[in-house]
Amino acid sequence: MAITVLIHMVGEDPIVAEVNQIPNPADQFLLCQGPHRRDGKDVSYLQPETHSMLIPWHRIHCVEILTPEEAREEVITFVRE
Repeated sequence: MAITVLIHMVGEDPIVAEVNQIPNPADQFLLCQGPHRRDGKDVSYLQPETHSMLIPWHRIHCVEILTPEEAREEVITFVRE
């Protein structure tokens, strides 16, 4: 199952991509598929036909693991009327 992540890179705008598993701290790089901007546009420094990307860890500031849309809809909130 693919996990959607938001990758914050040093000196760049964040990109959204999918990874097959949660990154291991011992890895040298992050392998991601389908990189794009948060608004869905292509990443300017990648070719439009790029499917996968290897990012070295020294270029990554942090990685946010995003919850799936269906999980967000199941959250029950309390509303006062």
